[in-house]
Amino acid sequence: MEVQGKIKMIGETQTFGSNGFRKRELVVTTEEQYPQHILVEFVQDKTDLLNNYQVGQAVKVNINLRGREWVNPQGETKYFNSVQGWRIEALQSEAENMPPVAPTEAFEPATNLNEEDHDDLPF
Repeated sequence: MEVQGKIKMIGETQTFGSNGFRKRELVVTTEEQYPQHILVEFVQDKTDLLNNYQVGQAVKVNINLRGREWVNPQGETKYFNSVQGWRIEALQSEAENMPPVAPTEAFEPATNLNEEDHDDLPF
């Protein structure tokens, strides 16, 4: 699965516990009629993937959905979901995809016009 949009926030790398578990959060805002702010977690060595990106940049993030079950001390079962990123790549903006527009100075005016030639156009 993937999420596309613009980076709204890149968090700092957080380290947890004695085992050195690392996590870094990214928020991507989708570009659709009703934009969504999607929180994506990058863990362990994947946290470094975010080093070359910045807020406002258009990206495509490959994700996995993760779900966990937890039983609290009262015996109630709770479920938690997370969106985990494993690859990110920059997207080109539409302006970058369009071919360059030639300036008007690049075109020379026509010099082979003869005003004596008449056409039958009514205007």
